[in-house]
Amino acid sequence: MDDTALLAHIARLSRGQASFKQLVREFHLKGEEREQLEAQLERLAKRGELIEVRTGHYVLTRGNREFAVGRFVAHRDGYGFIVMEPPVEGISGDLFLPPGEAEKAMHGDRVLARILRIGPAGRAEAEIIRILKRAHDEIVGEFRVRRNGNFVIPHDDRIRQWVQIPPGMEKLPRGVETDRVGVERKAVHKPEDLDGLIVHAQILEYPEAGDWAVGRVVEVLGHPDDFGVDVEIMIRKHHIPHRFPDDVIAQAQHTQGEVTERDLTGRRDFRGFDIVTIDGETARDFDDAVWVEKLPNGNYALQVHIADVSHYVKPGSPIDHEAAMRGTSVYFPDRAVPMLPAELSTGICSLKPQVDRLVVSALMEIDHSGDIVAQELTRGVIRSVERMTYTNVHLVLTGDAAMRERYASLVPRFTLMEELAGVLTRKRYKRGSIDFDLPEPLIEFDEFGEMTGVKRSPRNIAHRLIEEFMLAANETVASHLSSLEWPSIYRIHEQPDAKRVADFELIAAHFGCSLGVGAIPVKRYHVIDRKRDGRRINRDIVLEDRITITPRMYQKLVAKIEGKPEERILSYLMLRSLRQARYSERNVGHFALATDMYTHFTSPIRRYPDLIVHRLLASWLDGGKSPLTDEQLRLIADDCSFTERRAAEAERELVEWKKLKFMIDRVGEDFDALIIQTAKFGFFVELADLFVEGLVPIDSLRADRYNYHETTRKIVGERSKYTYSIGDQVRVCLDRVDAVEKKLQFSVMEAKKGKKRR
Repeated sequence: MDDTALLAHIARLSRGQASFKQLVREFHLKGEEREQLEAQLERLAKRGELIEVRTGHYVLTRGNREFAVGRFVAHRDGYGFIVMEPPVEGISGDLFLPPGEAEKAMHGDRVLARILRIGPAGRAEAEIIRILKRAHDEIVGEFRVRRNGNFVIPHDDRIRQWVQIPPGMEKLPRGVETDRVGVERKAVHKPEDLDGLIVHAQILEYPEAGDWAVGRVVEVLGHPDDFGVDVEIMIRKHHIPHRFPDDVIAQAQHTQGEVTERDLTGRRDFRGFDIVTIDGETARDFDDAVWVEKLPNGNYALQVHIADVSHYVKPGSPIDHEAAMRGTSVYFPDRAVPMLPAELSTGICSLKPQVDRLVVSALMEIDHSGDIVAQELTRGVIRSVERMTYTNVHLVLTGDAAMRERYASLVPRFTLMEELAGVLTRKRYKRGSIDFDLPEPLIEFDEFGEMTGVKRSPRNIAHRLIEEFMLAANETVASHLSSLEWPSIYRIHEQPDAKRVADFELIAAHFGCSLGVGAIPVKRYHVIDRKRDGRRINRDIVLEDRITITPRMYQKLVAKIEGKPEERILSYLMLRSLRQARYSERNVGHFALATDMYTHFTSPIRRYPDLIVHRLLASWLDGGKSPLTDEQLRLIADDCSFTERRAAEAERELVEWKKLKFMIDRVGEDFDALIIQTAKFGFFVELADLFVEGLVPIDSLRADRYNYHETTRKIVGERSKYTYSIGDQVRVCLDRVDAVEKKLQFSVMEAKKGKKRR
């Protein structure tokens, strides 16, 4: 019996409880089967799906209102929260942990907690029972020599436990003779040699409540301000695998470097088509190529060809294990950490021009309404005729004479692509798909690698047409696998949380805007008494929100605010009101795209879920059975969702850190800014041209005493009645750059205070 079936069986039992002996009896298990069940129960308990309340007796945690499983998030002030996975009914937000309880775990640990009390508003407090999975086996930070010992102070200030380095443990392990850039270094004999340097330390002993962790130095990265150290810190802070093991390198080096005749068996030949790739100027791995034609019946033929990575990366191989662990490629402003070795990612798997490459192809016939009226999935071989860039395709489509002459034979093809992209965009818009046009920051560097500025990342029609074609291919593959009732991984985006929508509506009302969801909140109340030994220990008030929220509501508001001063802030807040998209073996649709079927199929070079989908398709094309069960796909989906979040956090944090370092030399300068958030301690601004954020403390507002009004989310002067509200434009001066807290502090220029309240 797989894990899902066993958990479902226990859920059907009284109070979601079962004993080992009871399960043995019910399933008529003997000998080896008993041992397998025992191991299965132990594994589920370690994962937090079950809790062993006493020897041999298990309680289901999912749906249980006494226990919760989740990720511990520490606050630098000593307390913390547990982000429940999954949420517990009747609890609003995360579980609160007071300082004493927060000391039991390190930031990021997966924990099992007991819910102690639930307040009337659904706020809950808990205690940690057990650490299920440690988030950190290594720490990156600054080596410090102290009177009471030597320590590594974690770079992440949410990890409050310093790592003590016992005498002798500051030396690099045997066999490690080079630093991060391969420069030979002397053996470290004195701790003073490391004082102030950034090091990477392995944790040998985890801390008990209030104690130090104990570890050893495994790598010296350099001085905090050395070039490239910031990227190295982010890689290690977020535990991103960045060195390929020897067996992975060896396998990659032995991978064939060109397509052979044997590889072409059973594949359709697309080498006679003028297929192109369209990517950014700096891209090195090309995993998608496209072709469009007008059919005699007036419909469009769209071919999306995706690199057949599954042909080269076999399940269980060293490269596959490493790819699964990485989950995704990670892109920093000045380098990338690829999911696959270069021999594959920029070699045999990359759809380079004028060479044969193996692909999995989605062939679609699309009518003038944007509906896919016919589709086919097949293995193929292509020979891309051009490696196009977004910039050059944009120039072709906007009439640049030189570019149109250079790519004269392809101009009609690009014109058809633009036409079809318009059809697909209108189809998505008609069904309610949401398009947030939020600016993406692009870090600019000089020839020495030093940051020179931040600007808005360019987007044009070439980006749009590729996005539309990839969306169409992903939907096609998802609907195909779903119609077959074939186990798969889907890219899902669940309905928004009603409370977040309500919070957004309060802010939007100040701008005269609304999603149009009606009165918020409309709720039904249930009172549940929780008892222990016959005595009531707590009373839970469960709130059931009855709000119908549709993608079209968001879409209409996005269109309404387009081009207005409040567009930037409201688009950002709308995005925050939505849930985060993730991977799942259960298809529940994609809210933002307003589609019932969606998956990721188009980027197997840089995303592991896409590679899994390719393998599932390959099994179907070969007439076989699904190589993976729903339970296996669930675990893969969860892992891929985690690695995606890990990469996004590392990428975002590095960009913010680079911005902060860039601003150090600009203290005293003034800037135009937009207020993007208000709070009781001040308001946050975003600089108009630099995409840099910072805080204006409320006590820095001069000539009056200012107070924060919770109901209106405005900061108002007591005498002057000047107000500072979300969306206001202000002129600010950079007063301070806090490198430790990684924050910028501004003050409002006297010439441009707030606006007077009428």
